[in-house]
Amino acid sequence: MDITSSIGLNLIPYKRFINKMSDLEVINNFIDGEFCPCDEYLDSFDPSTGLVWAKVANSSAKDVERAVEAGERAFPMWSSTPVEKRSKIMLKIADLIEARLDEFAELESHDQGKPVWLAKRIDIPRLVHNFRYFATYALHDLNVSSVQQDFNATNYTVKCPVGVAGLISPWNLPLYLLSFKIAPAIACGNTVVAKPSEMTSVSTRLMCQVFKEAGLPNGVVNIVFGYGWTAGQALVVHPRVQLISFTGGTATAAVIRKSAAHLNKKFSLELGGKNAAIIFDDCNFEKCVETTIRSSFINQGEVCLCTSRIFVQRGIYDKFIQAFVAKARSLTVGDPKDANTFCGALISKEHQAKVTKYIEEARASGAVIECGHGVEPLDLPERCKDGYFVRPTVITGLPDSAPAMTEEIFGPVTCVVPFDEEQEVITRANAVRYGLSATVWTENVSRVQRISPKIDAGTVWVNCWLVRDLNMPFGGMKDSGTGREGGKYSTEFFTEEKTICIQH
Repeated sequence: MDITSSIGLNLIPYKRFINKMSDLEVINNFIDGEFCPCDEYLDSFDPSTGLVWAKVANSSAKDVERAVEAGERAFPMWSSTPVEKRSKIMLKIADLIEARLDEFAELESHDQGKPVWLAKRIDIPRLVHNFRYFATYALHDLNVSSVQQDFNATNYTVKCPVGVAGLISPWNLPLYLLSFKIAPAIACGNTVVAKPSEMTSVSTRLMCQVFKEAGLPNGVVNIVFGYGWTAGQALVVHPRVQLISFTGGTATAAVIRKSAAHLNKKFSLELGGKNAAIIFDDCNFEKCVETTIRSSFINQGEVCLCTSRIFVQRGIYDKFIQAFVAKARSLTVGDPKDANTFCGALISKEHQAKVTKYIEEARASGAVIECGHGVEPLDLPERCKDGYFVRPTVITGLPDSAPAMTEEIFGPVTCVVPFDEEQEVITRANAVRYGLSATVWTENVSRVQRISPKIDAGTVWVNCWLVRDLNMPFGGMKDSGTGREGGKYSTEFFTEEKTICIQH
């Protein structure tokens, strides 16, 4: 996942949650159960209009220190709170969010640029599910296990919370991914200092209000806003923050690893992807095209799991291009508030420039832009004329070594190339430094069993995409990350397993 600067939103309906600074809304840090002012603030931009509308706290190391101290004060109480009580508070958080689903969805859409309907259907329901899932999972997974051993002794294990957890989340699925870290961390008895992306901080502010309403004790969850190289860096290198869970860009993760290597922290790093779809000529063609459109362009392509390389067996290549390009052209790009919009705005002007640069470089190299940027004009409403929009773009004619085929673009851009043989496509699909996910389309069960283990990816979907079971491990290979999240994997990360031996 890519992480860049600046953010955006209009928050008129949500003024009761936000203090005023001049004529702009102000998003303050949430420390020890209170919203705390900061010395500096960042401009916040609305992705759909390009206008500044709010100020977001730009936290310093001093602010991070205050948040860590609050987490440390709360840890003895929270870690000793019975898991059943922690679970009830988390379930109440989920209920309160669900009761205000529309409010959260509109805010998440405005914060990030995604369509409102998408936030209602995916982002906020998943936010609710994350709290409910880990609230109930902890009731079972944190129990003591015991076994009788030799030497007339009993050995058993307990899972102990680690302490203050540092959590850093990206801008593309703001509450969806932040809650995927907060929920297991506090369910296991840890306290938290979290830093959302500086570009999508406002919806997190609303979630903090819910924490207070649900009765979450002060200091259990602390939120500091601001840039990664200031607030994020201070959190990563803080000597009393025991672990770091980070979702974001591979380059940023390298900085995190290097800066904190001497501190022996636990790390969970979910990073970028350059995900391949491998489409065989015996696929369910209609379902394949429909799903691959979604996997390529949902959320403006700003999902680490989106498909950005499509390998199509040569026998159906021309048929696929014709059908896929026609559907891509039909997708509506525009106002995130419009129910007919499929692709909203990209996160920032800088990210828009990055995405279009890849398209222009591909065009200059001789590739064909089948549809999208520079081919069809954008027909935007007046309020969105200065927003950060890019049409869904399909590129053909590129070699596997081209930047658009090897580097993470993180936008509504996908490249389609033909292949002939099974082993050939496996080799080509694996020939990138990423290994987060892949999709395979075929009706041949034997082929699925042959090739799935050979694909360098943490998740391989067959005849589907983004079907997620939180019991299953989620994470990547190679430059796509370290560690796994979900179910027992999150619980293992957010606890230390201790062996206790009692000789009789």
